Amino acid sequence: MLSSFLKFFSILISFGALEASSAINETYTSAKDPNLSKDFIYQGEYTGETHGAQVISLGNGHFQAVLFPGGLPGNGWDKKNKSLVSGTLVENSVILKNAEGERSYLAKDPSLFSATKLFPPPGHKLFSGSIESEIMTLLGENGEKLHLKKIIRESPSLGKKHPENAIILFDGSNKDEWVGGRIDPKTKLLHTDGKDIISKKKFNDYHLHLEFLLPYRPSARGQARGNSGLYHVSMYENQILDTFGLEGLHNECGGIYSLQNAMVNACFPPLSWQTYDIDFVNARNSSGEKISNARITAKLNGILIHDGFEIPTKTGGSRPDPEGTPGKIKLQGHNNPLQFKNIWIVKK
Repeated sequence: MLSSFLKFFSILISFGALEASSAINETYTSAKDPNLSKDFIYQGEYTGETHGAQVISLGNGHFQAVLFPGGLPGNGWDKKNKSLVSGTLVENSVILKNAEGERSYLAKDPSLFSATKLFPPPGHKLFSGSIESEIMTLLGENGEKLHLKKIIRESPSLGKKHPENAIILFDGSNKDEWVGGRIDPKTKLLHTDGKDIISKKKFNDYHLHLEFLLPYRPSARGQARGNSGLYHVSMYENQILDTFGLEGLHNECGGIYSLQNAMVNACFPPLSWQTYDIDFVNARNSSGEKISNARITAKLNGILIHDGFEIPTKTGGSRPDPEGTPGKIKLQGHNNPLQFKNIWIVKK
């Protein structure tokens, strides 16, 4: 009897492993990949006169649209209310219906998936409609009509030129400033290939500019969706992860891992170039004792997500040295295919 149970249990574990492996195998690293599914066309951002929307691809022709009264996050949204709408691909249209029933945050099953921790979220209204030819049309429960058009937002600091006093960490020509990583000979981009990339120089206080591109893994959920991180002085992690359309929690893109949520989820859709612009002041140390916390002001895609936040302690994966000592910049690989370009830093 016991052996039968153990065999059944091992089958369940194997099935789970296969399911996770399948989600990771469905990985795309370029918007020009000819093998991209039709789903990719419909995911992304839409705007209209009264609302913004973010359409999250959940794999196999399933979607969830998050509606934001006032406009998109960082561009008009009231930072409180949302409505969720489920979508299914039917030929050349996505049919949208009100998200109903029992749902949970980031559920694997699209019929149970919620992009908000609380379901229904505050301000949730009932909508149905469709997406056709980059136009989202919705009809609300009270006759409210929404007409939204797909847009592609670009960070205002994308391609930002470095000042004369900057240290150029990566410009596509070489990776002399780094240990680890690979330059693609065709694209001149810096790849993690799933492994960490660590700067050779140590830093203390600085302004950092960095551009990154997340993979597209529609069937994956949570931390399996391109997990990486930007480590300041190898002690404090700004999360890098495809959390487009989600809450903006500490373990999601922009968050200070395990410590602080982003002020707003400014994450763009996967396979979009995104930017971090960060002012970092290291902790201060006297005779081996920390006397003040590190502080960070950060913009993700030009949108303020941390404003002088004091980081009370190290985050996971940090080096063992005392806080307040200079450290290296680390771009976490975490077995995921992240790409980077235009990285520079100005010491303060």
